[in-house]
Amino acid sequence: MDPPMAAPERPDADASASRFDAQAPAFPWRKFAFVAPAVLFAVVLYLVRLPYFVIAPGPAEDVEPLIHIDQHQSYPSDGHLLLTAVSLYQPNAYEAVWAWIDKTESVVPESDILAPGETQQQQIQRGLSQMDTSKIDAAVVALSKYAGYPKQHGEGVLVESVLPGSPAAGKLFAGDLIVSVDGTVVKDPAQLGTIIQEAGIGHVLRFEIRAAGETHQVEVAPAKIQGLSHPAIGIGSVANFPFPLDIESGDIGGPSAGLMWTLGVIDLLTPGDLTGGRAVAGTGTIDLDGNVGPIGGIAEKVVAAERAGAVVFFAPSSEAREASAVADHIQVVPVTTYLDAVRYLQDHGGSL
Repeated sequence: MDPPMAAPERPDADASASRFDAQAPAFPWRKFAFVAPAVLFAVVLYLVRLPYFVIAPGPAEDVEPLIHIDQHQSYPSDGHLLLTAVSLYQPNAYEAVWAWIDKTESVVPESDILAPGETQQQQIQRGLSQMDTSKIDAAVVALSKYAGYPKQHGEGVLVESVLPGSPAAGKLFAGDLIVSVDGTVVKDPAQLGTIIQEAGIGHVLRFEIRAAGETHQVEVAPAKIQGLSHPAIGIGSVANFPFPLDIESGDIGGPSAGLMWTLGVIDLLTPGDLTGGRAVAGTGTIDLDGNVGPIGGIAEKVVAAERAGAVVFFAPSSEAREASAVADHIQVVPVTTYLDAVRYLQDHGGSL
């Protein structure tokens, strides 16, 4: 007789549950296939810069502490003369949308900022060169009116501007002091022009230059430049200042601070307080004749001035209406020359 068969062993319920729990769940491929492209697209929108620029309100800086006059009496003001600047950057998609929504910012095409074939770094360098020229022009205007310049001037000749693509481009820079040419001491712009013209086209000249407290030499050969009937190297020049005068602009570029630099130098050279103790802001290019020219970003500069607490804003006359349209609590004053600004301040509590 066969032994009784053992009853089949029942599976352990807890063990089965453990084996079931240990199995990995199926990966949600369908959800991943939908989310991954969306995340990638969001990252691309963040990383890629658009062919636009955002113009936003920038700093408003008191110019007088940035103007350094030595070996001549100067008279600091109780008020403030504020240059205004803009912040400029290429946005990603999110920044562009935010700037379009923000009424204090503007979005403009890349072609409005960059010249054809120009990189952003080249644009920055161009702006710094324009700033250097505007500082020299401002000093020339102020010194000519209030310091007997250019009849009274120092030794050497200052480079006022450099023509792009000319023989001097990349060798001489606005603000360089030309001390001598081929060993001949240079006393004024007329003498410098004679030396260059008499050298003739292609004759290499050795310039002794003083810049940033150091002296170095560069070689430049005169050439035929379109619009000129005589050999030239492509620079504008002015007589050296009668005493040391330096204007510190940092990394702010462009020519639009010219008017405020001019007012700042005038106020320091004269014993009165041109501001009348107030905070006065403004913008506008300045030329060697004292004319004020139009600039970019006028609306954003008004906002910058208001945020800095200015009560008056000088604007080029051609842009005064646009400036007034965005002004909330600041008086916009149109000016055509620097004298318009001086007279306005004198009529409203300021003095020379």
